[in-house]
Amino acid sequence: MEYWTHSSLQRSVVPFCLLLFLCISTTTFLKAKAFNLTTLTFSDSYSPLFSEFNIRRSPDDKTVHLLLNRFSGSGIISSDYYNYGFFSASIKMPSKYTAGIVVAFYTSNVDTFEKNHDELDIEFLGNVQGKAWRFQTNVYGNGSVSRGREERYRMWFDPSKDSHRYGILWSPRKVIFYVDKIPIREVVRNAAMRGDYPSKPMSVYATIWDASSWATNGGKKKVDYRYQPFIAEFKDLVLEGCIVDPIDQIPSSNCTDQIATLLAKDYSSITSEGRKSMRWFRERYMYYSYCYDNIRYPVPPPECVIISSERERFKSSGGLRSNIRLGATRRRHHLRRITKRQSKTAVAASGLEALI
Repeated sequence: MEYWTHSSLQRSVVPFCLLLFLCISTTTFLKAKAFNLTTLTFSDSYSPLFSEFNIRRSPDDKTVHLLLNRFSGSGIISSDYYNYGFFSASIKMPSKYTAGIVVAFYTSNVDTFEKNHDELDIEFLGNVQGKAWRFQTNVYGNGSVSRGREERYRMWFDPSKDSHRYGILWSPRKVIFYVDKIPIREVVRNAAMRGDYPSKPMSVYATIWDASSWATNGGKKKVDYRYQPFIAEFKDLVLEGCIVDPIDQIPSSNCTDQIATLLAKDYSSITSEGRKSMRWFRERYMYYSYCYDNIRYPVPPPECVIISSERERFKSSGGLRSNIRLGATRRRHHLRRITKRQSKTAVAASGLEALI
């Protein structure tokens, strides 16, 4: 029979307690109440945008695969324009070598308002094999492309292993970007934004395309078609909003009532728990924010809310300070705290030993 000594038990209990603490801490921030959403089939919600030969639909019409190969990328567009709404999809990224690839889920009206279009972007940027996908969000209003409002992030999971839900809430009051029901970014409408806040009817798009010129390491890493086809999967399609004519902006029903319903939905506001989750994400996984880019914007744009715990992580260029590691800062802090408390853990261990 093997007997555990006090020291061996302590060596076993301390790492276990540390691992349990970190898992519980992370799980706490990842908890989120499921939204009550109605999913649509492809036929009920989207149409091919380009390269239909690279679009594959499942037999039940609930899943669509967008392909990129040496011939073309591919894309789909919502069958209608919307005057505000909530739009989401569960997306699985291509795997292995994905440098130069962009998968995008976004709203836009550039085909109707070419010189003063609005846009809300979620763009996923591929990488070389063994390195993580990254993604960015952006907000454009009234053609304000010269005043980009981009933020860039990494993820706490591998988006090529499983599907994850990404969502865009666009209301007259605010824009919220979601990942798996966790709010990661909020842009509250500010009167000083004027036309920079997107307010014209938009369609919803999903695309995959070759962005070798800029997507990975500033264009140094290109798409390698030896790994084709690259496949992005979209399912659990959600389009909730008021359908309108983009030119006349005549609603197909009463938009006033539909917007009121939209504003009453749980995804239209962020709870106190949601704000904790958003802070958890932004302090660990955001690596660029235009709000902290003092070189580009000596005076932050009016919608920026400067948060000290975020600001201290960034250089004046809006990028992370060199001593900051994504997803690791708080963990190191927890490790230091746990180390200081090892004596207390040893006492607990001795109590466990007495029970064996």
